[in-house]
Formats: sequence, C-alpha cells, structure tokens
Amino acid sequence: MKVLLYTHAFAPKVGGVETIVMSLATGLATQDREGPILVTLATATPRGDFDDSSLPFRVVRQPGLLQLLRLIRAADVVHLAGPCFLPMTLSLLYQKPVVVEHHGFQAICPNGQLLYEPTRTPCPGHFMAGRYGKCVRCNARNSLLRSVSSWLLTFPRRWICAHVSSNVMPVQWLSIVLGLPRATTIYHGLPALAGPNLPAAVSSPPTVAFMGRLVSTKGVAVLLRAASRLKTKGLSFAVKIIGDGPQRAQLEAQTQVLGLAERVTFLGYQPDAKLREVLSDVGTIVMPSLGGEVFGLVAAENMMRGLLPIVSAGGALAEVVGDTGLTFPPGDDEALAGCLERVLRSPDFENRERLRARERAMTQFVASRMVEEHVALYQSLVMNGQGACQKS
Repeated sequence: MKVLLYTHAFAPKVGGVETIVMSLATGLATQDREGPILVTLATATPRGDFDDSSLPFRVVRQPGLLQLLRLIRAADVVHLAGPCFLPMTLSLLYQKPVVVEHHGFQAICPNGQLLYEPTRTPCPGHFMAGRYGKCVRCNARNSLLRSVSSWLLTFPRRWICAHVSSNVMPVQWLSIVLGLPRATTIYHGLPALAGPNLPAAVSSPPTVAFMGRLVSTKGVAVLLRAASRLKTKGLSFAVKIIGDGPQRAQLEAQTQVLGLAERVTFLGYQPDAKLREVLSDVGTIVMPSLGGEVFGLVAAENMMRGLLPIVSAGGALAEVVGDTGLTFPPGDDEALAGCLERVLRSPDFENRERLRARERAMTQFVASRMVEEHVALYQSLVMNGQGACQKS
C-alpha cells in the first residue's frame, strides 16, 4: 500500500501536529503486521538542518504543483494532517481515498482555533450560526482582506471535508463539535516513554507544573490565581511554568503582584532531553485551558510519565484524562484551587491517581494502537474503493 501523508508543519518545527505526524509516519513505515506500507510525507516546511535521511520514509519538501499532482496520483490513500485546501481539492479531482485528520477547527472556524480574537475568549460558533460579520471582525486586526479571504475559504473547505472518504478525530468530543459525516475517532499515540517518574518520593515542597505555550487561551493566569488562594491558606507548594510565549512577561508580572515570586518558577522552553530532570520533583501536571484544545498532547505525555493530570472540564482534555485525575470548570480558579488543595493534602491520593493515569495512557495513547487503527482504516477504504467524492 502506498500512503501519501501531507502536512503543512513538520520537523524541524516543534509542536503537537509535528509530533503526531512523525509518530504516525514512522509507525506506518516500520510496521510489518499488515504487509509493507510505502510512506511518502509531503510538507511545506523547509528542511533547515534536519536530516531527512534518518527517517524510515521518504520526505518531499515544499513540492510544486506538478510534483504534488504526481504524488497524489501515485498514492493508494492520501492522508492529510488537517483540511489542507489544495491537496484536498487535487485528491478530490483524482478520486483518491482521502483521510482528513483534524488537528484544529478549520472546518467550522476561519482562524482554526474556535477563538474570538477581539476578546480572546472561546468562540460560541459564529460561523456555523451564520454570524459572518463576527467572523470577519474576529481576524481583521492585522488585515481585513486576509480576514475576508479566510472566511470565504471556510465554505469550500467544509464542503470538501463533508465529501472526503473519512474524517479522523483525535477525540469523540471533536466529532460532535465539527459535525462532519464519516467521522471516526482514533486517539493520538506516542512512543512509550521509558522510565516514568514512578515511584517518586514526595518533594518538599510538593511541586505542580504547567507545560505549554504561554498564551491567554492556555489559562496560566487561572493557575496563578489558584496558587494565590492556596498561599492564603498557608499551604506549602511550588509551581513550575514550562514553556514560552507572548504572555510570559505579563504572567511574570502577575506572579509578582500576587506575591508568588518565591513559589512560581518560569523555566521557559525545555527540550525533551531535559524534561525528565525538570519534572523529577513534579507529581501533578495542570492544564487550565480556556479553549482551543482538540486533544491535549501534553496531558497524554505526562500521564504516560506518571503524573496526575488536573484539567479543564467539558472538552477534549477531560476526554483524554477520562476517569483519572481531576477536572474543574474552565476559568474557575477557586475550583482549581480546590483540586490542588486535595492533592497537596493527600499524597496517597496523588500517588494512586498517578498510577491510574499512567495505566490509562499506556493503554489508550501508545503509537502502536494509533498505527494499527489507521492501517485498518486505510485498508477498508482501499478494499471498498471509496474515492474522495462521497455523498453526505
């Protein structure tokens, strides 16, 4: 079977999409249970100093139109990491089985984040409700023309997504939100992490961590307000903020105002090679996202490491955590403080939930399971002759 994977973002860029695409492509190219799979990965990302020859699959960087046409024509299945407009359109013309794996909200939102930019708050679904003026104003800060263009392209993008062979969602919650036909849920998978942070002695003081980009939607300000509440109760704790982003200076200033400078440490971006050391005294990972999460890779990764997750309720993160860890209403710092207090006052509870979280991650979010489910999907599409243009 010949599989063409197309992704706008790939190594040497670092991010959730890049991580999952690398894991899937590597797994497909090296699996041997269902016969050989010839994987070609096409990407708009320049190579930079990355060594493509180290990978077990072919990489085509910045393909031109004719080269992309040849790649699509040669493939048995075209797998798109997100509803990339040009590859979707060309695959539709060639009647190829097309799988669109959704890593964002591009099929229902012009900016793909389901975030209303003027107020930096979760979007209630203006595009699907027909409130198109809101959509245009949402992204018009930098360029009105670009905002209008993004809005217009959302219509054909959604139409094509409704006619591809399969729409793959990383969580069932996203299937409900996007409302596309022929949707199937395949959880993201990662290589199993060796040597988890278990068992671990209770650190002094007990330490929790946030890991992610420092932007308003990630909710770090909520975590800081919750930490302030814990401080007023006289609880001993430390917080590590791992990651960088445009809101860092503002968050550091908030830390000073709340009198948390001695308890909160901003560590910036940390490469994978250093994460084990950085997390060695951490028992709990906090993801207080206000919106925009379609899976929660950080949650899955750290559950695999054996950390207890505390996440915002009601979306993808809660589905990833399942019946492990703790959840709280998005933006509710009082409720988050209550979750943290429960963990800080009960080391036994924390240790028990850490074990359960790791067990769930090692069952649900491993790369081998993700690859097997994708192979089964590809085979069913090829055997049934399901080309790109399907009736809704």
